[in-house]
Amino acid sequence: MEKIFKLKKNNTNFKTELTAALTSFFASVYIVVVNASILSDTGMPMDAQIIATVLASLVGCLLVAFISNTPLIIMPGMGVNALFTYTIVRAMGLNYHEALASVVIAGFLFSVVALTQLSEILSTSIPNSLKEAITVGIGLFITFIGLQKGGLIVSSATTLVQLGKLTDPHVLAFLITMIITLCLFLKDIPGAFLISIFLGTITSIAFGIVDLGAIKFGLPNFSAYNDLFFTMNFGKIGTIPFWVATFSLTLVLVFENIGLLHGQVGGMLKQPEKINKALRATAFSTVFCGLLGTSPSVSTVEGAAGIAAGGKTGLTSFLTGLLFLVSLFFIPIITIIPNAAISPILIIIGGLMIKNIINIDFEDFSESFPAFLIIALIPLTYSIVDGIAFGFIVYPLAKIFAKKHKEVSLTMYLVSLIFLIYFVLRGLSL
Repeated sequence: MEKIFKLKKNNTNFKTELTAALTSFFASVYIVVVNASILSDTGMPMDAQIIATVLASLVGCLLVAFISNTPLIIMPGMGVNALFTYTIVRAMGLNYHEALASVVIAGFLFSVVALTQLSEILSTSIPNSLKEAITVGIGLFITFIGLQKGGLIVSSATTLVQLGKLTDPHVLAFLITMIITLCLFLKDIPGAFLISIFLGTITSIAFGIVDLGAIKFGLPNFSAYNDLFFTMNFGKIGTIPFWVATFSLTLVLVFENIGLLHGQVGGMLKQPEKINKALRATAFSTVFCGLLGTSPSVSTVEGAAGIAAGGKTGLTSFLTGLLFLVSLFFIPIITIIPNAAISPILIIIGGLMIKNIINIDFEDFSESFPAFLIIALIPLTYSIVDGIAFGFIVYPLAKIFAKKHKEVSLTMYLVSLIFLIYFVLRGLSL
């Protein structure tokens, strides 16, 4: 274990890595059920998709553990699964077997980028202001999700969002858990997030939010999984919709993961030298997602909870992957963990990530305005890639208008053009 994960070199130990793994697992395990629910709208059997999501999460965590030795959680992403379901399948007309074929090819294209100098070229050509903005924007996005899940922010027909009802039991449970989580975190209590999840669940049970009597033990329907495992259909590989879907997935995966990994590996872990290896692991996992029968994986934002809890090596990812596998036997228990117990962790993580804003040069408006757009549009569009795209398109324009066009690399111009084409093709396909 020491030889593989180099615990002493990374100033950590098994207990710390296990605590981080448990924290990451409980912070992200809801994705198993939510991802299966979203993909079931394509016609996939729910039980089969739970199995596919668990297996994809296991493979993703093992790959990132052994390839990059980082404590990341690689599992089906919450944004890209919506792209898979509502755009590629329901809007563009591919059935889910054809969409899975698109995922496999997108994974191979992503792997080509990750295995060649393309990833390094893309990473070095992206201005630091945009990289920092991506981290800040994701932090705000995580915070927004946490506030929504906690019920403190709700939808509004007139203002889009508004303050939730503070007397609502769900909101009260969230607020109490938020106070507990903040107290534990600021006092630097070991396993603070994990303890807060447990206490938040207990609090929610006390408020009547969690019904323990509704728990029904049982395993997912393994026989239904035959409909997903290695059932890709490449019949439409010669059609325009198939390639629009494939390139859309590739663009989203490449730039979303570069942004996520910069924030988690480069920012939180302070180990930028491992970004490329982590990117390769994520790319390989996407291929397996198509083979296993689910939407593509990303380095989940919830994985930052494990990093914040002290995870520093791939042992955290390895243990989390095993926990996902074991979770197949405990899906009924896992699903009772309420949003009120998870939301405070997401908000605190968002607060940790937003500090990167001090690294943006606000004295140069041609740098700060594109960064500002990324920061604003990632949460407001509810899409990491859309927020990144707008900032990347505006950046060269701002430099040209400011007569600083020589500061923009050729690669950056090409990337901006690709994002512009992405928006055009996506608009035409809808």
